[in-house]
Amino acid sequence: MRGTRFAVLLAASAAVVVLATAQTGRAGFVVYSAGGDNTPASIQGTVDAFRAALGNPNNGNAPGPLGSGRREINWDGGGSTTASPAGTPFNGFRNIRGASFTTPGTGFLQTPLDAPELLGINPTYGTTFSFFSPVRIFVPLGSNVTDARFSIPGTNGAVPAVVGGFGAVFTDVDLAGATTIELFGLGGTSLGVFNVPTGRTADGSLSFLGIVGDAGERIARVRITTGTTALGPNDNPGQGVDVVGMDDFFFREPAVATPEPASLVMLGTGLAGLAGWARRRRAVA
Repeated sequence: MRGTRFAVLLAASAAVVVLATAQTGRAGFVVYSAGGDNTPASIQGTVDAFRAALGNPNNGNAPGPLGSGRREINWDGGGSTTASPAGTPFNGFRNIRGASFTTPGTGFLQTPLDAPELLGINPTYGTTFSFFSPVRIFVPLGSNVTDARFSIPGTNGAVPAVVGGFGAVFTDVDLAGATTIELFGLGGTSLGVFNVPTGRTADGSLSFLGIVGDAGERIARVRITTGTTALGPNDNPGQGVDVVGMDDFFFREPAVATPEPASLVMLGTGLAGLAGWARRRRAVA
């Protein structure tokens, strides 16, 4: 009986710590957004302002942890003109940039707009989409959902990390509210859902959405929902079908995902209470 009570109290204390961790980082975010035409210049100013908010420099492939700066992924493979299919999870950037990607679908595609791998899905996509940085875009296959998780660059995913901001370029966002970025904290609690603005042209428009914490918010996971459907049908926003692609990703330098100070205090309080309970039980016995 004594062991059972101790286990119950230990579980309760752990639950308090998890709750505290899940509820942190909700003070607020600064949002950068732009809905442009089919030229990179139409969103470039907003993208550059977001880069500055994340911090300089662009740390490229440098191993972490680093105290400042940001990471970028442009999917272009050094100017590759061929498509690169990948499964899920997609860990091609896990070690060098500290980000890995999963989808409920079958995988991902980094692709030029004229690649057979893209046009084989639907030949209209060569003009439906455009790119921000030449020459490839990034799309999930078999789903319109992409999840991103973070780790310290150079550790090959062994050290989980959090980031203080995340943003992405999108192409051909036609329906308001259909394309979103949702942020999650360490405990899995949603920190907010943010709508990507619609573009200003019928086909090939570029849109940008970036969110950066203004009070030390920590993002452990990002969920991106692109349009209303997975790749396959013709883009037809008049009938509620919005097919959306992605281009460059930007995020603040990944930092080690340690518990929040409030969580550590609550853990210490809980452990102290357990120690006191154990002493009282011994005294009674």
